[in-house]
Amino acid sequence: EGARDWSISRNRFWGSPIPVWRSDDPAHPRVDVYGSLDELERDFGVRPDDLHRPFIDALTRPNPDDPTGRSVMRRVPEVLDCWFESGSMPFAQVHYPFENAEWFESHFPADFIVEYINQTRGWFYTLHVLAGALFDRPAFSNVICHGILLAADGAKLSKKLRNYTEPTDIFERQGADALRWYLISANIVRGGDLRINDDGIDEVTRQILLPVWNAYSFFTMYANAEGYKAQPRTGSDDVLDRYVLARTRTLVERVAERMDAYDLPGGAAEIAAFIDALNNWYIRRSRDRFWNAGGADTDRAAFDTLYVVLTTLTRVAAPFLPMICEEIHGGLTGGASVHLAGWPDPDAEGLPADGALVARMERLRDAASAALRVREEAGLRVRLPLAQATVAGEGAEDLAPLAELLADEINVKSVVLTGDLSAHASLVLRPDGAVLGPRLGGSAQAMFAAARSGDWTRNDDGTATVAGHVLEPGSFELTVEASEGAAAGLQSGDAVVVLDTAVTPELEAEGWARDAVRVIQDCRRIDGYVVTDRIRVSLALSSAEQAAAVEQWRDYVAEQVLATDLQVQVIALGEGGAAGATESTATSRRPAGFASHDVTIDGRPARCDLAPSSIKPRRPGDRTRSRTVGYGADR
Repeated sequence: EGARDWSISRNRFWGSPIPVWRSDDPAHPRVDVYGSLDELERDFGVRPDDLHRPFIDALTRPNPDDPTGRSVMRRVPEVLDCWFESGSMPFAQVHYPFENAEWFESHFPADFIVEYINQTRGWFYTLHVLAGALFDRPAFSNVICHGILLAADGAKLSKKLRNYTEPTDIFERQGADALRWYLISANIVRGGDLRINDDGIDEVTRQILLPVWNAYSFFTMYANAEGYKAQPRTGSDDVLDRYVLARTRTLVERVAERMDAYDLPGGAAEIAAFIDALNNWYIRRSRDRFWNAGGADTDRAAFDTLYVVLTTLTRVAAPFLPMICEEIHGGLTGGASVHLAGWPDPDAEGLPADGALVARMERLRDAASAALRVREEAGLRVRLPLAQATVAGEGAEDLAPLAELLADEINVKSVVLTGDLSAHASLVLRPDGAVLGPRLGGSAQAMFAAARSGDWTRNDDGTATVAGHVLEPGSFELTVEASEGAAAGLQSGDAVVVLDTAVTPELEAEGWARDAVRVIQDCRRIDGYVVTDRIRVSLALSSAEQAAAVEQWRDYVAEQVLATDLQVQVIALGEGGAAGATESTATSRRPAGFASHDVTIDGRPARCDLAPSSIKPRRPGDRTRSRTVGYGADR
């Protein structure tokens, strides 16, 4: 419907001649249409070896329908529109019907085609016209129609203006994977236009490529330090392992679903969300386990789980990030190319299906994000422990098995879970005026007033009834507003997190000890220590209270930074330290082999001196631990 007629002929010299011969005498009309060289040879007595003009025009013969023998069959002067040739591609490419009939019939129509949006009236159209006329079928089953790539200012890309960065420069600086992801994760492959921006490509490197590589580097660094060769094991009892394995299964299923629908941005969004969960939740929350904090079994389960996750992720993400996935997969398996590997089979590979655990953990992450927002608004750094957090709202009590994990993430001593939202916050309905105003007309104001006064009900089917009007999902927003205190609502809009922000001297002391750990770890990194190196530490603090706190938590600090000797002293220091507790700068080297760093702890100047320890083994088992394992990134 709405398709225009297509004139397939052109009055030009160059092009594919139309294979139609017509009598030159209207008194003896005749038209011959030829479909093969054999037919031409049959009628003209020669087999042409060039079907273009002027050679083909030389083929003439007497008109068989003219008894006088005077009229001649001559080829019509027109040539075919070049789009006719493009539309013939599916069968012409294999010389069908003269050859490859079985191949063509099993491959037509095509599964997939891609071109830019103007081809909807060009190639896509002519393919369908010819396929419909010849085979009574469409030419293809699926299509990705991309938009137009524009310069950052919205202008057309121009070689003359040079208003774009050369692709080769992008490949050298940011990598081909960064550009590939930038394009296929954007709406340009959904038909929209895209203003290409180097900052956007840099963001891909920061948000996607570096986190993927960091996860791989983390695994290889600790696996090589342990001398442990991971096994593809999916039976861990640890809740974080079970979560990330179940989350990996959903990744495989969701990306497959999006790819089957030819939705590249949708698939990329699933991978990006998984990378965030892997790095910013699983690895960060499991970091201590890679130091064998829970014993040999726990240690190996963590390595095996992360190995399964990374090898699965590389196979899923390989179509989106072919270069980095090839490098990581090869470094982990030592085997054939990831691009020769099969798509992950969740059942065959033992990936657990536990949607309930995934949902609970995602809700826990939502609660943790809300709590961290409260900390930020209250000016309370994360390393400062607080007494209590309360999660109130629908389903909050379901988080009880994960409460310890939440307490550790947001650094509180205890977590209270309650389904009673009203004691801590109220649920507020905000109608969307742009949607509801035109629909409700004069009654819209009464509906808005009822919503503001709380005179509304929430229905089981996701709708809400306000002033007699049933509002569909998408026409209103539900949010929680805390009654008082330091609180923030979850993104789900049905729960709130409330923090006890009172800081006791004991909590402050523990916070300073955690600050000291972070400062020492920064200095370790600056001085080039590897994760297994033991060190000696000398902390010179300008605050007697901070010094007392570090002394109180001496064993904890030493264990966290692998210090065999920790000296703490109070001295007078100037104000010229580093900008913050988490930043350190090497300034001098002391005669006894110490590297000295001016730092700050909670805004107060301090000095951190580090030196290698003469104690080499990190644990009793280190003397016999094999060092023959070598994964790629840390080989």
